[in-house]
Amino acid sequence: MNAPLSATSINPGHAASWYAASANDHTPRPALEGTLEADVCIIGAGFTGISAALELSERGYKVIVLEATRVGFGASGRNGGQIVNGYSRDLETIARRYGPEKAARLGEMSLEGGNIIRERVAKYDIACDLVAGGFFAAFTPKQVREMAEHKANWEKHGHTGLEMVSKADVGTYVKSDRYVGGMIDTLGGHIHPLNLVQGEAQAAESLGARIFENSRVASLKMGANPVVTTERGSVKANYVLVCGNAYLGKLLPEIGDRMMPVSSQVMATEPLPKDLIESLLPANYCVEDANYVLDYYRRTADNRLLYGGGIGYGGQDPADLTSVIRPNMLKTFPELSRFRIEYAWSGNFALTLTRIPHMGKLSDNVYFSHGDSGHGVTTTHLLGKILGEAVAGHSGRYDVWSSLPNYPFPGGKTFRVPLTVLGAWWYGMRDKLGI
Repeated sequence: MNAPLSATSINPGHAASWYAASANDHTPRPALEGTLEADVCIIGAGFTGISAALELSERGYKVIVLEATRVGFGASGRNGGQIVNGYSRDLETIARRYGPEKAARLGEMSLEGGNIIRERVAKYDIACDLVAGGFFAAFTPKQVREMAEHKANWEKHGHTGLEMVSKADVGTYVKSDRYVGGMIDTLGGHIHPLNLVQGEAQAAESLGARIFENSRVASLKMGANPVVTTERGSVKANYVLVCGNAYLGKLLPEIGDRMMPVSSQVMATEPLPKDLIESLLPANYCVEDANYVLDYYRRTADNRLLYGGGIGYGGQDPADLTSVIRPNMLKTFPELSRFRIEYAWSGNFALTLTRIPHMGKLSDNVYFSHGDSGHGVTTTHLLGKILGEAVAGHSGRYDVWSSLPNYPFPGGKTFRVPLTVLGAWWYGMRDKLGI
């Protein structure tokens, strides 16, 4: 197996990923210099921040976005590229925790993230390899039964795009003997995430938004007109939206301490023979399995297999990024043993203790949203739009999300990682034992 190639020289400032190497636009944006004013200043140019920027720009607001590195630098430009509807916890769990009324409200919004993506891709002609369809793969009869239960609950909330798949029909979606059945989501799909977030950023800019890269925020001064300061400039605004997620760092510990960075590893093969990749994934659906620490994979537009998995609590990566996920890929597709891995990378997403996004305010005019807990592609688009709605005076949906309780991790920063690892080990053993 050849060593992974670097994309950093091709697209400076980004991780050495296939996404960075195959991005539509490699042009960097300028850093903030001097003092500017805006209606809204957004910290972070990932999916949440850019979704909010586009929503607000469409409403006529003067928007400035400050990004520490590059647009889509974090999880938004490194993830598996899968449009997975819903949240990291199912609607049954949400109902048990927060009551049926909150579950109903979140259920009403549960398909909107994917719809926002499809609508923006069409409206702004974003070239991001959008493909419809997702398959959830089950290893055990227990996982099949759980999927059927989830399907019934989803349908109560209006999701009619789900179909159960028997073992005999798995090959319609995945040529692998690992699975005993599963479920398809016709409203799921996959995209090139870096091209999506960059396309949305360009759409916001076309409406007047200004985006500054390499402009890490050093401080945020609250007040009637909060001031956001970087190394070489500042922005005075009426509102500030904090959308840094797992890459917020130490800027605002009052919210940063309520989430944990978690890394996931992804790799991409060399381009495969077209007939081979089409035989492995005949429907061109993206796939994720039903294990607690799951694998996810899909075809790319240039006929690679993009395969992800593994997890590193606290943002820690294995020394060899392919050491965990390549063996799993070969269990799924032994036919690929002779093909090279050309790219391997990782990215951090923000995990909350509840596995539900954390949205709220630091003051009357400083909002935040983070902690999408592994379901960020769709949820960030929804919550970014809701942040924009709240700034515009329509806070009904924001109020639903901000009312959900959020808690610090047990053990604080010292022990949160080992305690979370212990919990993940327990659920992983349950998967292996089929219980």
